[in-house]
Amino acid sequence: MQLESMYQEIILDHYRNPHHKGLRDPYDAEVHHVNPTCGDEVTLRVRLDGDDVADVSYDAMGCSISQASASVMADLIIGRPVKEAMNTGDEFLKLMQSRGQVDPDEDILEDAVAFTGVSKYPARIKCALLAWMAWKDATAKAMEAQA
Repeated sequence: MQLESMYQEIILDHYRNPHHKGLRDPYDAEVHHVNPTCGDEVTLRVRLDGDDVADVSYDAMGCSISQASASVMADLIIGRPVKEAMNTGDEFLKLMQSRGQVDPDEDILEDAVAFTGVSKYPARIKCALLAWMAWKDATAKAMEAQA
């Protein structure tokens, strides 16, 4: 199986069988983000336990890339310290801005490396980043509320 085909399978698997989908209580912050260029939407909740991401849940509608990205993102950050999760988000952002010119760090991004091909299509990058930006926004609000 070629690498690109394997990546497509990972994206389709997360789209068909999303992880952590469905809004859950309790939560510390909730945000709603929309990608106006294509209409993708996500409502995302974050619960923190001190400096750790205790839970992320979401409800979303949109294309397979935005849906799969939300699923992969939740897998990657739940249970991790906020700082480490933010670094993972930064790595994903760097990958999306690379236009396919960066070899992603699979140890950090795990299934998110499947979005490497998406970075070659500027119109799809916002789809892949929607849930990640919502998570960053919700986490900032949750941390602000704790301060």
